[in-house]
Amino acid sequence: MSSVLISLVAVFFLLMGVYALATPAGLAEPFGIVVQTPVARSEIRAVYGGFGIAIAVLLGAAAVDIGDIRRGAVIAVAAALGGMALGRIVSRALDRPVGFYPSWFYCGVELAAAALLCVAV
Repeated sequence: MSSVLISLVAVFFLLMGVYALATPAGLAEPFGIVVQTPVARSEIRAVYGGFGIAIAVLLGAAAVDIGDIRRGAVIAVAAALGGMALGRIVSRALDRPVGFYPSWFYCGVELAAAALLCVAV
């Protein structure tokens, strides 16, 4: 069961990464970020695309426990997801974003994915 939970989170990162590589402006648009320059597209592709795919590969390796990396990899990714959610919560306190989507939606996704990984450890 833990391999399935880890794999679910890996698929999320893989889909996000592929989408960011293919359509960086589309990924940023729900957040009101206008991606107009090659440098901006490169940043989205690097941070959301390349990093997301790298995390998906790491979690894939953790799901099958290649080299006994499961525990460390899963804890590291769960901590990163928790940190992302914390950043959104701090932003809520300081910036008061309105509406559920996208900020609170993705905060929930990050917290749920972190919780799934914690259960899988």
